[in-house]
Amino acid sequence: MQAILIEDEAALRLAASQTLELGGFSVQACADAEAALALLRADYPGVVVTDVRLPGRSGLELLAHVAALDSELPVIVVTGHGDVDMAVSAMRAGAYDFIEKPFASGRLLESVRRAQERRRLVLENRQLRAARAQHPDMPDLVGSSAAIEQLKLTIRNIAPAGVDVLINGQTGTGKEVVARLLHAASGRKGNFVAINCGALPESVFESEIFGHEAGAFTGAQKRRIGKLEFAQGGTVFLDEIESMPMALQVKLLRVLQERRLERLGANESVALECTIVAATKADLLELSAQGRFREDLYYRIGVVSIALPRLVDRRDDIPLLLAHFSADAAARYRRPLPEWSAQQMAAWQAADWPGNVRELRNFADRLVLGIAGAGIAAGAAPQVAGAGARPLPQQVDQHERELIVQALAAVDGNVALAADNLMVPRKTLYDKLKKYQIGTGRK
Repeated sequence: MQAILIEDEAALRLAASQTLELGGFSVQACADAEAALALLRADYPGVVVTDVRLPGRSGLELLAHVAALDSELPVIVVTGHGDVDMAVSAMRAGAYDFIEKPFASGRLLESVRRAQERRRLVLENRQLRAARAQHPDMPDLVGSSAAIEQLKLTIRNIAPAGVDVLINGQTGTGKEVVARLLHAASGRKGNFVAINCGALPESVFESEIFGHEAGAFTGAQKRRIGKLEFAQGGTVFLDEIESMPMALQVKLLRVLQERRLERLGANESVALECTIVAATKADLLELSAQGRFREDLYYRIGVVSIALPRLVDRRDDIPLLLAHFSADAAARYRRPLPEWSAQQMAAWQAADWPGNVRELRNFADRLVLGIAGAGIAAGAAPQVAGAGARPLPQQVDQHERELIVQALAAVDGNVALAADNLMVPRKTLYDKLKKYQIGTGRK
């Protein structure tokens, strides 16, 4: 965690630096804006904390420079007591937060920590978007819940290392999506090769995976490159690996240990350079205890294990997911977007969704086609946007407005507390109060 602190008063600069350092931050303290500007760059991974009134360039001028450099780099502005106009100007100019002097050390540390977390997420999402730009057909990992943000962080951290990965997750949780994102974020130039171990007949499994030479068996008229070899320099995705025949598990284990394979009928081995990503919905250790899966293969493919959350464990993502899937379905079927109420969305968020994200995506298709009915704890079926109906963005705005009004009511109109409870910066909440013309009820 990093922070650049700009404060011209030496005593305050020292005290604020010590507070942040005790909180785990690496601090670069500056007496003026000019010194801070020399430290800033667009990919700076930390937070900027600046006093407004500085010798030379003011804190607001520094804020403008940072906004031009990187509009998502959080700047926390420190203002004098009662300097409301200055604080409002700072927030309008893009400040992440403002703190009035004198302030408690805990107030400063809490704000900087939240800003640092926001910066971390921004940079992680940029890296994933950059990786996806090289693979435009890559599916989205939609969501902002803690579970999904942690998953994005894991992908970013382990993908470049090229380690073999085991993905555990129920049906419909997005195992192949994660595998494709791991491949994209790895920077590998080779192919992404998906193999469904449960769909291949055992009679052709070995030939499909390892390949064969001409004449290796009846009907093998010419050499065939297997799936593993075809993935040279890339990633192999072994879905439903629990379905792999035991005899082939032995051969796969040897290939993974030696990183070499032999085509059927060949006398020489071929070096294998690819990442193996396996996926399962079963407990492989339990299967091993039952003699249905090799324990040594489990430990070999599970260098890193990723457990995917069920949809019921990330209910806050359901509005985003449903909006995303509905927009996609409307484009595919050339139908208008569906409309739903806040009550219906609440019911959908409370539903079980045993098929997870895949079930939700199918449900979105039925909503767009107007055949969803009321089967999923949904109450009346949503209307379809058309005559007298509102498009999806307006529905989202209405739902957001209702959530903000409820959050303010819960804290007696205290905007700062409401922002914390909604987990958004104060500036964002003030902007939305203005957008939706919501009053706080406070004088």
